Amino acid sequence: MPAFPFPEFLAGLGLSVLGVVVLLAATFAVALAQKRHAVIDTAWGLGFVVIALVTFLASMNDGDDGRRWLMLVLTAAWGLRLAGFIGWRARDGKEDPRYEDMLSNAPGSRNVYAIRRVYLTQGVVMLFVSLPIQVAMYSQSALGWLAWVGAAIWLVGFFFETVGDWQLAAFKGNPANKGTVLNTGLWKYTRHPNYFGDAMVWTGLFLVSADSWPGVLTILSPLLMFWTLSNKTGKPLTEKRMNSRPGYKEYIENTSGFFPLPPKPGRGA
Repeated sequence: MPAFPFPEFLAGLGLSVLGVVVLLAATFAVALAQKRHAVIDTAWGLGFVVIALVTFLASMNDGDDGRRWLMLVLTAAWGLRLAGFIGWRARDGKEDPRYEDMLSNAPGSRNVYAIRRVYLTQGVVMLFVSLPIQVAMYSQSALGWLAWVGAAIWLVGFFFETVGDWQLAAFKGNPANKGTVLNTGLWKYTRHPNYFGDAMVWTGLFLVSADSWPGVLTILSPLLMFWTLSNKTGKPLTEKRMNSRPGYKEYIENTSGFFPLPPKPGRGA
């Protein structure tokens, strides 16, 4: 088993930290200019692209080229699509209600509070969640079967996330659907195809990393994403916001909460 280049990995980690700091500083400047901190959501996907690109370049003489290219392509495809979609969705220029609620009770300066509660927190989480990407870039073993299983799982997740977002955007874009619940397409099988897809994407990226030592040690990164999406800021907040909508309680009773499953018998169209 090839030795893992820990000194080079730590140097690359430092460059990733620098890249995230620069990105979030630029995002904060844009937020001040637009007077809304929702732009940080667009930076979420871009941050992983920056980390993947930085570590790809830094590991040029240290990691296996096949794994490095696979991880870069998968991460960039996911991050750029997500950033583009969120940016398009927020084209109205309004502040996200989540940030408005959080910052409305800020002690002192709203912007200083946002740096501490939003930007700093997101930067730390981004660096931790991206550990499978960073470790994989420096892994020296050739790609094995587990990496290709991971790529296949990533593809399933990317499909659910992309198609789920597209179906929801099309549903919201039709004025006739105002006040109703989307329960067709992928949303017929899971109440959160986009969150499920995101979880599968990060499971796949972890398996690409775990295919070579010491990638398996980054297991906490995808677990954090899974827990966040299913139990913290993803599924629970969405359902809390939707719970008062007519028909949503029936939708919850008949549709899987996270993993795609056939709808329960008797559910309406």
